[in-house]
Amino acid sequence: MFYSGPMRCILVGLPLLIQAIPALATPNVLVILTDDLGLGDVAAYNPQSKIPTPNLDRLASDGIRFTDAHAPDGVCSPTRYGLLTGRYAWRTWLKKGVLNGSSPPLIERERLTLADMLSQKGYLTGAVGKWHLGLRWKLLDESAPQIVGNIDWSKPVLDGPAQHGFAYSFGLAKPAWTFLENGRILARPTHRFDLTHLPAYLMGGNNNKGIKAPGFQFERMLPRFAEEAVGFVQRAAREGKPWLLYFTPLAPHRPVVPNTDFQGRSAAGLYGDFVTEVDWAVGEILAAVDRSGQAEDTLVLFTSDNGPEVDAYRRMLEYRHASMGTVRGLKRDLWEGGHRVPLLARWPARIPAGAMQDEVVCLTDIMATVAAIVGFPLPENAAEDSYDISDALLGESAESPLREATVHHGSQGWFGIRQGDWVLIDHPTGDSNRAGPNREPEWFRRERLVVSHDQGVELFNLRDDPAQTINLAARAPERVRSMKRLLERYKSDGRSVRR
Repeated sequence: MFYSGPMRCILVGLPLLIQAIPALATPNVLVILTDDLGLGDVAAYNPQSKIPTPNLDRLASDGIRFTDAHAPDGVCSPTRYGLLTGRYAWRTWLKKGVLNGSSPPLIERERLTLADMLSQKGYLTGAVGKWHLGLRWKLLDESAPQIVGNIDWSKPVLDGPAQHGFAYSFGLAKPAWTFLENGRILARPTHRFDLTHLPAYLMGGNNNKGIKAPGFQFERMLPRFAEEAVGFVQRAAREGKPWLLYFTPLAPHRPVVPNTDFQGRSAAGLYGDFVTEVDWAVGEILAAVDRSGQAEDTLVLFTSDNGPEVDAYRRMLEYRHASMGTVRGLKRDLWEGGHRVPLLARWPARIPAGAMQDEVVCLTDIMATVAAIVGFPLPENAAEDSYDISDALLGESAESPLREATVHHGSQGWFGIRQGDWVLIDHPTGDSNRAGPNREPEWFRRERLVVSHDQGVELFNLRDDPAQTINLAARAPERVRSMKRLLERYKSDGRSVRR
């Protein structure tokens, strides 16, 4: 059964585009957004990977592999906002970091989302997994903060996936650890954590405190999300309508909790084992699509919300596995490893198998691309940072770059901008990023041959220096100035795409 959320209206006062957009098709759309998965964790991107990812490798061989895809931010909540709205999240009130349990919802109630758009085209829509865009609850005391003890758990969520286009949703009832289906909790959170059943080393450094429902187990999250996603695909196939599934497992993000069946499957420790479980979950969903007979006309998009967590440095030393691959930087950073992410796409009816695409793209582009595919005329006040990359998606070569430029954003609110082969990091990193969130280790800098500098910004040519080792800012001051001007224009204009 599918559940209908409240009817929503789109902000009026700005006209719809007049021109009709011819639809390419109405495929099912499966978006898989993993959490903290590095480019180098996927074997299709990293031949030296110590982690087997057969389902992801098969997805790459059956479709197209993007080599220069970027999350719009180096951390979680902003990327999720950007993917679902086609707009950079730094244009909202969230200028740095991520949401916490007491944060208000990030997506504005009037803003068009990917799910809203496809709902209007007659799609069944579902979201399974991590939301992390804020949930608004009925409070016991409306004058007090939204904390666990002040939430009326008997009432449904007032603002969540249903209010942003998702007719079905299954996820977590943050700020507590309990499952949430269609806005209602499945079990009341009452228990403080009892970690005695779980070895502490499995937990990682965060997400291991708070309150949970009786019997809630971290190890159960990923398989449960996979089960619910498979169930959605099965129900949608019976309905006979096109569908959107937004699958967002909280994995391989901490807590790193691979189930027993997956422990020891990789040569990269428990984290590597957890990635193999993510690969298994993807395989379960793809198998459900295959069984439904809809694989030929289902557009699958697989990616990650940002680069790998900081313990990737430890994995390099202990297992010689580079979660960031050959690039520099991790989650939170403005270097490539913070936001360059895997992006695999499969649509057998339209995408050539085994293709590779070097076009620079951003996850914000999913909105305009799907709009072009299904023939949805985007309003002027929607998807302001979303380019239609359908030509690149279908394996076609463009005479010029599809994007004029791409804005990068880090966890501390710092900006970067990519234009062609050039990328400008517009804040002082110093010679070892001591001011940055991850404290890039000196041994890593030596191993990657990073050249020290004393400039206030960093400028790299990624064609000549993909590992970002030599800062060219002092040698190209006019390019620095022109790229800064473009960045400031994007900020002041409120959009980076003109339609």
